[in-house]
Amino acid sequence: MRTAWDTAVDRVGDVIFPRVCVHCRDLVDAADGALTTCRHLCTRCVAQLEIVRPPHCPTCGHPHYGVVEAERMCPHCTGLDPAFRSGRTAVLFKGPARSLVIELKYHGGLHVVADMAAIFQRATTLLPHVRGAVLVPVPLHPRKLRERGYNQAELLAQALTQAAGEGTRVESLLVRTVDSESQTAFDRRTRMANLKNAFALAAGGSLTLRQHYIIVDDVFTTGSTLNSCAQVLRRAGVLNLDVVSFGHG
Repeated sequence: MRTAWDTAVDRVGDVIFPRVCVHCRDLVDAADGALTTCRHLCTRCVAQLEIVRPPHCPTCGHPHYGVVEAERMCPHCTGLDPAFRSGRTAVLFKGPARSLVIELKYHGGLHVVADMAAIFQRATTLLPHVRGAVLVPVPLHPRKLRERGYNQAELLAQALTQAAGEGTRVESLLVRTVDSESQTAFDRRTRMANLKNAFALAAGGSLTLRQHYIIVDDVFTTGSTLNSCAQVLRRAGVLNLDVVSFGHG
């Protein structure tokens, strides 16, 4: 919990080192940050965030627009054959949300995790879904973890745990055994092939088969990474299994 001293220190820091919006690069007014609860996005960019609300695809979480028809096919996850039950996401991966992920993932921007936690708080239909579950972050390969110094999926899982509360916890139950290259430029079929057998259960990990497990990642693009992780837990006997991403796109 933040104290009055923390707030005072922040205000002094803002005067000496003014905060800059990670998306538009304008200065962030301290008063605006207090109102939006995002310290590294300006109010204009916060207004551009597209928090996902129902109705949305039950598999990948992408919102449905317009009239929702029965048995509607979602173009974002068609052909995925999910090993998990359902998927949710907090925000669409574009504009300011994309800038937050890039800042965290590629520029060492640990300071934006608090902003991403604030976005989880705004995803009010997501929080009841994860509350009380065990959150399993998508793991990094040890080489990548050494290079980056942290696993962004684990940091997001911890932020989501704090936002949801009530018994929600993080357990690192998976390891990445294949040091594959970035999957950003590949389509779903190629990603699935590259990620085959890329994950395994962590040594000493303990599973409670009736427990609700949720695999957490930064972005749902094709769903291949999350699904590869889900297949490992499913083969281990987990039945109550979902996935959550910070962004979708």
